[in-house]
Amino acid sequence: MYALVDCNNFYASCERVFNPNLQGQPVAILSNNDGCVISRSDEAKTLGLPMGAPIFKWEAFCKQNNIHIFSSNYPLYGDMSSRVMSILKQFTPDVEVYSIDEAFLQFKGFQYYDFNDYGTQMRRRILKWTGIPTCVGIAPTKALSKVANKIARKFPNETNGVYVINSETKRIKALKWLKIEDVWGIGRRLAKRLKAKGCDTAFDFTQLSNDWVRKNFSITELKLKNDLEGVPSIQLDEVTNKRAIATTRSFEYTFSDIDNIKERVSTFATSCAEKLRKQQSSCYMILVTLSSDRHKKETQQHRTSKMVHLAYPTDSTLIISSQAVKAAISMFKSGIKYKRAGVIVMGLVPNNNYQLHLFEHENPKHKPLMLAIDKLNEKYKDYKIKLGNQDLERTWKMRQERLSLKYTTNINQIITVKC
Repeated sequence: MYALVDCNNFYASCERVFNPNLQGQPVAILSNNDGCVISRSDEAKTLGLPMGAPIFKWEAFCKQNNIHIFSSNYPLYGDMSSRVMSILKQFTPDVEVYSIDEAFLQFKGFQYYDFNDYGTQMRRRILKWTGIPTCVGIAPTKALSKVANKIARKFPNETNGVYVINSETKRIKALKWLKIEDVWGIGRRLAKRLKAKGCDTAFDFTQLSNDWVRKNFSITELKLKNDLEGVPSIQLDEVTNKRAIATTRSFEYTFSDIDNIKERVSTFATSCAEKLRKQQSSCYMILVTLSSDRHKKETQQHRTSKMVHLAYPTDSTLIISSQAVKAAISMFKSGIKYKRAGVIVMGLVPNNNYQLHLFEHENPKHKPLMLAIDKLNEKYKDYKIKLGNQDLERTWKMRQERLSLKYTTNINQIITVKC
């Protein structure tokens, strides 16, 4: 059996954990730079605040309906997510963290368990230990567990947040209820093609022949169909090293000077280098991107990128940052108001197995230096050692005018109790 555990309105729920006055109140969380709504409480959804709403257009609506607006507090959300996932690993060792707020679990050797009771235990423990409400869907396959989770979320009073598909009758009933566009793994284009074939529900999709699905789609859709039929075809994903690592961000404001661009690109390159070392890889190529604000049509637009090929693989922050900054300088155009930049490291190879260069190699002092920096950064968290061309005060420059405290990751912002 498989389970999908999903945190309800995760970002909004994290804010409520440390501010109980928000319970029962409409809450919305904004994207980077306080741009658009990316998370809403059920109360905000009921009021009609749409997902992705640009806050500058909906500011008056939020004030009129007393919707509490917060900037994204990623350190808080990331820490709360890790706590939830740690709890889930107490119920089974086979856990796939699917996203920041949901995970798949596989139960091997649990034939005689009462899964409805087991799912209830998971919900209660997560709520008690973290304050985060969840819904649990349990079924014989991953795709069906996703369907069961939707039912648990849609009908909380009838299911108490837990729904188990453990019979053919329940499976067919659930698939007939679920619209084809709401099936996990089926996007808008695929849903449109399936509807043209007469598939309006997930059950209709399972009635297609395997040969037709294989001929008109791909093995991925065939596996999904088999999963929905109750035949396990989609397994838990194993943790593997990434083939490319990217750090891309929008700026707090538009920048038209090279100094700010260099600082941002250096910071993004440093982040990529840290991630490389964490997975014990090095890179052969660095892609740097720059783009202006595409939403401001009245201003001159410029979108460009440049690939840097290295003579030898490296995970050194000094080398990656230096090369990325040089690329940014060569692409920069005076008079352009840049809004976004990115650094992507590619051509990744393991640190213990790569081709050496006969005449060129990395400075041998870089390895122990990076090791020392990583240890200090891990120990002191926010008080990081940085390169001289980085902003010493902030890592991600974002507009966060409605930011809550970092209750669990900053010792100076933890909740104090007055007795």
